[in-house]
Amino acid sequence: MNNLSLDGRTVLVTGSARGIGRELLLSTADRGARTAVHYHTSAEAAREVAAEARSRGAEDTMTVQGDVTDPDSVDGLFAAVESELGPVDVLVNNVGDFAPHHWAELEFETWNHVLETNLNGTYLCSKRALPTMRESDSDSDGGYGRIVNIGYASSEKGLVSPVNFPYFVAKAGVLMFTRMLAAETQDDGITVNAISPYVVENSEEFPEELPRDRPASFDDLIQPLLFFLDPDSGYISGENVEVDGGWLPERV
Repeated sequence: MNNLSLDGRTVLVTGSARGIGRELLLSTADRGARTAVHYHTSAEAAREVAAEARSRGAEDTMTVQGDVTDPDSVDGLFAAVESELGPVDVLVNNVGDFAPHHWAELEFETWNHVLETNLNGTYLCSKRALPTMRESDSDSDGGYGRIVNIGYASSEKGLVSPVNFPYFVAKAGVLMFTRMLAAETQDDGITVNAISPYVVENSEEFPEELPRDRPASFDDLIQPLLFFLDPDSGYISGENVEVDGGWLPERV
């Protein structure tokens, strides 16, 4: 994937001011994309990421603020990107908060926030991105659109725990949405896939035992992203790559 060129492609990674989103966005900047650094409240961090992207050669880079759980805000952030960089060719739905507490201890606002940021945000951003991606199907290059959703390892296996329960529910919904949207877009030159990590190098908590004795690195997540973005991967859609080192949870 080191030879992949995203020259001329506009990339929007939600929540790209920090953490996983930052690294995924910079990996596309390295390959010539026009990049939109999205943030909700981390304006200074977003500006720093944009400066880093420009230093790597992505001169067409902007920061864009928006709340992915609010339809009007989502429309506004996409409109801003389209005005400055052009239609979004690649959308990475990375935003998703979690609440590592027993479900019965959560206030409703926290429960709802976890569901909204993970599932509703993915839905709203994907819905807003699709019309312009579909329009590109008539372009001379035969059409190109990529949506990549960030899930969580083992969500497809029915992962259940009273701790962080709304997060697991939301991520299971994200993967179901990924499958459905892949079927809906199969004739549009668009692919919809997911990347589902377990513990990543920037995770706040680490279990005592980790697969392969380490967390996933950012590069472990970048590799499947670049694979999905490759024009030669246009027949691969509705897939979920679990980046978990072979983790098979018996207990959470």
